[in-house]
Amino acid sequence: MGETMDTEDSLTHDPSGTAAAMAPSRLPTTARTGRNRSRLRVLILDDHALFAECLDLALTTSGHDVQKAELPMNPARSAKLLATVCRNRPDVVVLDLDLGAFGDGARLIPSLVQSGAAVVVVTADENQARWGECMRYGARKVMSKSAPLNEIVATLRRLGDGLTVLQPMEREELLQRWHENRVQEQALRARFNQLTVRESEVLGHLTHGRTVRDIATFSVVSEATVRTQVKSILSKLGVSSQIAAVAAAHQVDWRSPVD
Repeated sequence: MGETMDTEDSLTHDPSGTAAAMAPSRLPTTARTGRNRSRLRVLILDDHALFAECLDLALTTSGHDVQKAELPMNPARSAKLLATVCRNRPDVVVLDLDLGAFGDGARLIPSLVQSGAAVVVVTADENQARWGECMRYGARKVMSKSAPLNEIVATLRRLGDGLTVLQPMEREELLQRWHENRVQEQALRARFNQLTVRESEVLGHLTHGRTVRDIATFSVVSEATVRTQVKSILSKLGVSSQIAAVAAAHQVDWRSPVD
Protein backbone atom coordinates (compact mmCIF):
# COMPACT_ATOMS: atom_id res chain seq x y z
CA MET A 1 0.00 0.00 0.00
CA GLY A 2 1.33 3.46 -0.84
CA GLU A 3 2.44 5.97 1.77
CA THR A 4 0.85 9.35 2.44
CA MET A 5 3.05 12.25 1.39
CA ASP A 6 3.72 15.40 3.40
CA THR A 7 3.29 19.01 2.25
CA GLU A 8 6.26 21.05 3.48
CA ASP A 9 7.67 23.15 0.62
CA SER A 10 6.38 25.93 -1.61
CA LEU A 11 6.25 26.43 -5.37
CA THR A 12 5.36 29.29 -7.66
CA HIS A 13 3.46 27.99 -10.69
CA ASP A 14 2.13 29.38 -13.95
CA PRO A 15 -1.49 30.44 -13.27
CA SER A 16 -2.28 30.81 -16.97
CA GLY A 17 -1.49 27.18 -17.64
CA THR A 18 0.07 28.05 -21.01
CA ALA A 19 3.54 26.75 -20.25
CA ALA A 20 2.13 23.76 -18.40
CA ALA A 21 -0.01 22.66 -21.31
CA MET A 22 3.04 22.78 -23.59
CA ALA A 23 5.40 20.87 -21.27
CA PRO A 24 6.07 17.20 -22.16
CA SER A 25 5.27 14.55 -19.58
CA ARG A 26 8.26 12.80 -18.03
CA LEU A 27 7.88 9.02 -18.23
CA PRO A 28 10.51 6.32 -17.75
CA THR A 29 12.67 5.55 -20.80
CA THR A 30 11.16 2.10 -21.10
CA ALA A 31 7.70 3.68 -21.01
CA ARG A 32 8.54 6.08 -23.81
CA THR A 33 9.98 3.38 -26.05
CA GLY A 34 7.43 0.75 -25.10
CA ARG A 35 10.11 -1.96 -25.02
CA ASN A 36 9.30 -3.14 -21.49
CA ARG A 37 6.48 -2.65 -19.10
CA SER A 38 7.72 0.05 -16.73
CA ARG A 39 7.34 0.40 -12.99
CA LEU A 40 5.47 3.69 -12.79
CA ARG A 41 5.63 6.14 -9.94
CA VAL A 42 1.97 7.05 -9.47
CA LEU A 43 0.64 9.81 -7.24
CA ILE A 44 -3.05 9.82 -6.28
CA LEU A 45 -4.74 13.14 -5.52
CA ASP A 46 -8.24 12.28 -4.35
CA ASP A 47 -10.23 13.15 -1.23
CA HIS A 48 -12.37 9.99 -1.47
CA ALA A 49 -10.45 7.64 0.81
CA LEU A 50 -12.14 4.42 -0.30
CA PHE A 51 -11.56 5.02 -4.02
CA ALA A 52 -7.96 6.11 -3.39
CA GLU A 53 -7.28 3.00 -1.30
CA CYS A 54 -8.80 0.68 -3.92
CA LEU A 55 -6.81 2.28 -6.73
CA ASP A 56 -3.67 2.20 -4.59
CA LEU A 57 -4.12 -1.53 -3.95
CA ALA A 58 -4.82 -2.32 -7.61
CA LEU A 59 -1.80 -0.38 -8.86
CA THR A 60 0.53 -1.71 -6.17
CA THR A 61 -0.56 -5.25 -6.96
CA SER A 62 0.26 -4.53 -10.62
CA GLY A 63 3.81 -3.67 -9.59
CA HIS A 64 3.70 0.13 -9.57
CA ASP A 65 5.07 2.50 -6.92
CA VAL A 66 2.05 4.34 -5.52
CA GLN A 67 1.76 7.29 -3.15
CA LYS A 68 -1.21 9.30 -1.93
CA ALA A 69 -0.76 13.00 -1.27
CA GLU A 70 -2.32 14.68 1.75
CA LEU A 71 -4.58 17.45 0.49
CA PRO A 72 -4.43 20.83 2.28
CA MET A 73 -7.78 22.06 3.62
CA ASN A 74 -7.09 25.55 2.26
CA PRO A 75 -6.91 26.04 -1.55
CA ALA A 76 -4.42 28.88 -0.96
CA ARG A 77 -1.88 26.26 0.17
CA SER A 78 -1.73 24.56 -3.23
CA ALA A 79 1.87 25.74 -3.71
CA LYS A 80 3.04 23.43 -0.93
CA LEU A 81 1.21 20.50 -2.47
CA LEU A 82 2.76 21.20 -5.87
CA ALA A 83 6.21 21.52 -4.30
CA THR A 84 5.78 18.07 -2.79
CA VAL A 85 4.78 16.70 -6.21
CA CYS A 86 7.92 18.17 -7.79
CA ARG A 87 10.10 16.75 -5.02
CA ASN A 88 8.69 13.23 -5.45
CA ARG A 89 8.67 13.41 -9.27
CA PRO A 90 5.77 11.04 -10.06
CA ASP A 91 5.47 9.76 -13.62
CA VAL A 92 1.68 9.89 -13.49
CA VAL A 93 -0.74 11.84 -11.30
CA VAL A 94 -4.26 10.45 -10.93
CA LEU A 95 -6.36 13.50 -10.13
CA ASP A 96 -9.93 13.96 -8.95
CA LEU A 97 -11.68 17.18 -9.92
CA ASP A 98 -13.72 17.73 -6.76
CA LEU A 99 -11.25 17.71 -3.89
CA GLY A 100 -13.56 18.55 -0.99
CA ALA A 101 -12.42 21.54 1.06
CA PHE A 102 -9.42 21.98 -1.23
CA GLY A 103 -11.71 22.82 -4.15
CA ASP A 104 -11.40 22.38 -7.90
CA GLY A 105 -8.65 19.97 -8.91
CA ALA A 106 -8.61 21.19 -12.51
CA ARG A 107 -6.63 24.27 -11.56
CA LEU A 108 -3.75 22.02 -10.51
CA ILE A 109 -3.38 20.42 -13.94
CA PRO A 110 -1.16 23.05 -15.65
CA SER A 111 1.40 23.03 -12.85
CA LEU A 112 1.33 19.24 -12.54
CA VAL A 113 2.00 18.92 -16.27
CA GLN A 114 4.71 21.57 -16.06
CA SER A 115 6.40 19.51 -13.34
CA GLY A 116 6.78 16.70 -15.89
CA ALA A 117 3.99 14.38 -14.75
CA ALA A 118 1.36 12.91 -17.01
CA VAL A 119 -2.09 13.75 -15.59
CA VAL A 120 -5.00 11.33 -15.76
CA VAL A 121 -8.23 12.77 -14.36
CA VAL A 122 -10.65 10.29 -12.77
CA THR A 123 -13.84 12.02 -11.71
CA ALA A 124 -17.48 11.47 -10.79
CA ASP A 125 -18.39 14.62 -12.72
CA GLU A 126 -19.81 13.68 -16.13
CA ASN A 127 -19.80 17.26 -17.45
CA GLN A 128 -18.11 16.93 -20.84
CA ALA A 129 -17.31 20.65 -20.97
CA ARG A 130 -15.36 20.26 -17.74
CA TRP A 131 -13.56 17.27 -19.24
CA GLY A 132 -12.64 19.46 -22.18
CA GLU A 133 -11.23 22.06 -19.80
CA CYS A 134 -8.94 19.35 -18.41
CA MET A 135 -7.77 18.55 -21.95
CA ARG A 136 -7.05 22.23 -22.54
CA TYR A 137 -4.95 22.35 -19.38
CA GLY A 138 -2.87 19.40 -20.54
CA ALA A 139 -4.45 16.26 -19.05
CA ARG A 140 -3.67 13.11 -21.00
CA LYS A 141 -6.99 11.41 -20.31
CA VAL A 142 -10.24 11.99 -18.39
CA MET A 143 -12.15 8.98 -17.08
CA SER A 144 -15.33 8.46 -15.11
CA LYS A 145 -15.16 6.98 -11.62
CA SER A 146 -17.94 4.67 -12.74
CA ALA A 147 -15.46 2.96 -15.09
CA PRO A 148 -14.22 -0.48 -13.95
CA LEU A 149 -11.12 -0.23 -11.79
CA ASN A 150 -9.21 -2.57 -14.09
CA GLU A 151 -9.94 -0.18 -16.98
CA ILE A 152 -8.39 2.70 -15.07
CA VAL A 153 -5.34 0.57 -14.21
CA ALA A 154 -5.05 -0.56 -17.85
CA THR A 155 -5.11 3.08 -19.01
CA LEU A 156 -2.25 3.96 -16.69
CA ARG A 157 -0.33 0.90 -17.89
CA ARG A 158 -0.83 1.92 -21.53
CA LEU A 159 0.36 5.41 -20.69
CA GLY A 160 3.45 3.98 -19.01
CA ASP A 161 4.11 1.76 -22.03
CA GLY A 162 4.03 4.77 -24.32
CA LEU A 163 0.76 3.75 -25.98
CA THR A 164 -2.18 5.93 -26.99
CA VAL A 165 -4.77 6.53 -24.26
CA LEU A 166 -6.88 9.13 -26.07
CA GLN A 167 -7.89 9.30 -29.72
CA PRO A 168 -7.41 12.72 -31.39
CA MET A 169 -11.10 12.91 -32.33
CA GLU A 170 -12.14 12.28 -28.72
CA ARG A 171 -9.84 15.06 -27.55
CA GLU A 172 -11.19 17.47 -30.17
CA GLU A 173 -14.78 16.67 -29.22
CA LEU A 174 -14.08 17.41 -25.56
CA LEU A 175 -12.31 20.64 -26.44
CA GLN A 176 -15.29 21.61 -28.58
CA ARG A 177 -17.64 20.98 -25.65
CA TRP A 178 -15.45 23.20 -23.48
CA HIS A 179 -15.41 25.94 -26.12
CA GLU A 180 -19.18 25.87 -26.61
CA ASN A 181 -19.77 26.00 -22.87
CA ARG A 182 -17.36 28.93 -22.54
CA VAL A 183 -19.19 30.88 -25.25
CA GLN A 184 -22.52 30.24 -23.51
CA GLU A 185 -21.15 31.33 -20.14
CA GLN A 186 -19.68 34.50 -21.63
CA ALA A 187 -23.07 35.35 -23.12
CA LEU A 188 -24.72 34.68 -19.76
CA ARG A 189 -22.22 36.85 -17.90
CA ALA A 190 -23.02 39.66 -20.34
CA ARG A 191 -26.67 39.42 -19.29
CA PHE A 192 -25.70 39.85 -15.65
CA ASN A 193 -23.92 43.07 -16.61
CA GLN A 194 -27.31 44.47 -17.69
CA LEU A 195 -28.67 44.35 -14.14
CA THR A 196 -28.96 47.60 -12.23
CA VAL A 197 -27.34 47.91 -8.80
CA ARG A 198 -30.71 47.42 -7.13
CA GLU A 199 -31.52 44.37 -9.27
CA SER A 200 -28.13 42.90 -8.42
CA GLU A 201 -28.90 43.37 -4.72
CA VAL A 202 -32.28 41.66 -5.09
CA LEU A 203 -30.77 38.75 -7.00
CA GLY A 204 -28.09 38.49 -4.36
CA HIS A 205 -30.76 38.12 -1.68
CA LEU A 206 -32.46 35.42 -3.78
CA THR A 207 -29.20 33.47 -4.06
CA HIS A 208 -29.06 33.48 -0.25
CA GLY A 209 -32.52 31.89 -0.10
CA ARG A 210 -34.47 34.98 0.92
CA THR A 211 -38.08 35.37 -0.18
CA VAL A 212 -39.71 38.38 -1.80
CA ARG A 213 -41.25 39.22 1.57
CA ASP A 214 -37.87 38.99 3.29
CA ILE A 215 -36.27 41.27 0.70
CA ALA A 216 -39.11 43.78 0.97
CA THR A 217 -38.82 43.90 4.76
CA PHE A 218 -35.04 44.19 4.64
CA SER A 219 -35.13 46.94 2.00
CA VAL A 220 -38.13 48.77 3.51
CA VAL A 221 -40.10 48.66 0.25
CA SER A 222 -43.36 46.99 -0.78
CA GLU A 223 -43.50 43.39 -1.95
CA ALA A 224 -45.00 44.65 -5.22
CA THR A 225 -41.84 46.69 -5.82
CA VAL A 226 -39.62 43.68 -5.23
CA ARG A 227 -41.76 41.52 -7.53
CA THR A 228 -41.35 44.12 -10.27
CA GLN A 229 -37.60 44.05 -9.76
CA VAL A 230 -37.57 40.25 -9.86
CA LYS A 231 -39.58 40.28 -13.09
CA SER A 232 -37.00 42.61 -14.64
CA ILE A 233 -34.17 40.35 -13.48
CA LEU A 234 -35.77 37.29 -15.08
CA SER A 235 -36.32 39.18 -18.32
CA LYS A 236 -32.72 40.40 -18.54
CA LEU A 237 -31.29 36.97 -17.74
CA GLY A 238 -33.63 35.21 -20.15
CA VAL A 239 -34.96 32.77 -17.55
CA SER A 240 -38.49 31.98 -16.40
CA SER A 241 -38.17 31.52 -12.64
CA GLN A 242 -36.31 32.68 -9.56
CA ILE A 243 -34.79 29.21 -9.23
CA ALA A 244 -33.42 29.42 -12.78
CA ALA A 245 -31.98 32.88 -12.05
CA VAL A 246 -30.20 31.60 -8.96
CA ALA A 247 -28.91 28.57 -10.89
CA ALA A 248 -27.55 30.87 -13.61
CA ALA A 249 -25.78 32.96 -10.97
CA HIS A 250 -24.09 29.86 -9.58
CA GLN A 251 -23.21 28.63 -13.06
CA VAL A 252 -21.08 31.69 -13.83
CA ASP A 253 -19.94 32.16 -10.22
CA TRP A 254 -21.63 35.56 -10.11
CA ARG A 255 -21.15 37.69 -7.00
CA SER A 256 -23.67 40.30 -5.89
CA PRO A 257 -23.24 43.48 -3.80
CA VAL A 258 -24.80 41.72 -0.78
CA ASP A 259 -22.25 38.85 -0.71
